[in-house]
Amino acid sequence: MANHSTTDVLICGAGAAGLTLAIELARRGVAFRLLEKMSRPFPGSRGKGIQPRTQEIFEDLGILDRAVAAGGLYPRQRTYRDDGSYLDSDMAEDAEPTPAEPYHLPLMVPQFVTERIMRERLNELGHRVEFGCELLGFEQDGSGVIARFAGPNGEETLHARYLVGADGGRSFVRKTLGVDFPGKTLGVHALVADVVLTGLAPDAWHQFNDGDMERMVAICSLAGTDLFQLQAPIPPDAQADLSADGLTALIAGRTGRADIIVRSVSWASDYQMNARLAERYRVGRVFLVGDAAHVHPPTGGQGLNTSVQDAYNLGWKLAASLRGAREDLLDSYEVERRPVAEAMLGLSTRLLDAQKQGGMRRGREVRQLDIGYPDSPLAKELPERKGGLRAGDRAPDAPIRGAAGQPSRLFQLFQGPHWTLLVHEADGALIEARPGLHVHHIGAQSEVVDAWEHIRDAYALAPGECVLIRPDGYVGAILNADQTAELEVYLARMGVARLEEESK
Repeated sequence: MANHSTTDVLICGAGAAGLTLAIELARRGVAFRLLEKMSRPFPGSRGKGIQPRTQEIFEDLGILDRAVAAGGLYPRQRTYRDDGSYLDSDMAEDAEPTPAEPYHLPLMVPQFVTERIMRERLNELGHRVEFGCELLGFEQDGSGVIARFAGPNGEETLHARYLVGADGGRSFVRKTLGVDFPGKTLGVHALVADVVLTGLAPDAWHQFNDGDMERMVAICSLAGTDLFQLQAPIPPDAQADLSADGLTALIAGRTGRADIIVRSVSWASDYQMNARLAERYRVGRVFLVGDAAHVHPPTGGQGLNTSVQDAYNLGWKLAASLRGAREDLLDSYEVERRPVAEAMLGLSTRLLDAQKQGGMRRGREVRQLDIGYPDSPLAKELPERKGGLRAGDRAPDAPIRGAAGQPSRLFQLFQGPHWTLLVHEADGALIEARPGLHVHHIGAQSEVVDAWEHIRDAYALAPGECVLIRPDGYVGAILNADQTAELEVYLARMGVARLEEESK
């Protein structure tokens, strides 16, 4: 007989998206289970680029320092000419950090390392991944989802308030929902492998035959490991030989160099590049995140980052809904995130086309710092406000000084699962802090001092204005500080009730 249990959220898939969602729910005290079909963690480096916006999210989740220590910056590209000479160049446009944007260059952290760090963080929060658990089927009604899965202890039936499919491009959850996954195959068959090799220095991303899709091969040292990642397009109908000898032969055939020898293969895969986007991200009480909702070519290093941000967007909304927020809050997940994925698919495909022509320099567009939700139903602001920061924008960082003299940053005030209200040069309490809402006053005689005027530059708040920052670091509302009634209505919609209301 099957076992029966209950939880608030069932997450299927323990890749980067599923782990991000689990961390978000764990730090909010939400009951969940995180199931992974594979019997052990994913071993490959595939999504190795951590973009600046995702670095900001990792800071909030408490894992950025660990990720930086475990990885490193991307090496320079070394493009070889036919005569064996080469030219070194920067992969990304050079950009200096600013007070508003503290992270400016992509990190290289192999995906298996990133996910290991995430699992460690999840363990700290008192939860773990359940490996070897395969979802067999599910049904839903108005109260929740009944799911069946098989695990080490046999078959189990689980009742969850919500189900989230974070189960990859071949998503069982998406297919069971009957959600269409339109798009196209891009006509590129490629291999990727993590290998130990000799013959190349680890200080460069080695590019051979750049722009020649029949002879191209790229070999990049994986920061923080003794591995190299090998990437190469292969003929559409070719059977890839992913053994050490086979990969050595491929490199020799394309480079003319017999000194580059693959000693061992840690992980390898061959795949067809696709660009596909789920028609819906939500069906009732079931949601899709990450590759279950969008797949794309790897150019530009966008995939894992977009997946992490899907989960980061959905996590606080699920928690708020379980706490009593209005149901339409959950509808905003698809409204906000699906257009982002659609734009990301277009960007990745354009970068792939550029790569086919030889050379691919990544600019600001890949950093994901300009992603925002200005058309979101959650965005509320003063109708007369002109220019400057808008509701739906990413909330900038800024160095600040506390009233006691200690230096700090806005991101340190934002860190955690709460909303943050910044009140600029206004007297009185105006609105009470409460569970889920931190209130900070900014001014020369207030707790937060804009000592270097970076808040002024980034936020352009007039005296008496306040800005409400969502738990995911985006601006929810910009209002006058005396608009307490409007602010209370907004917060109640998000499930952030006043203390006397919570006690009823």
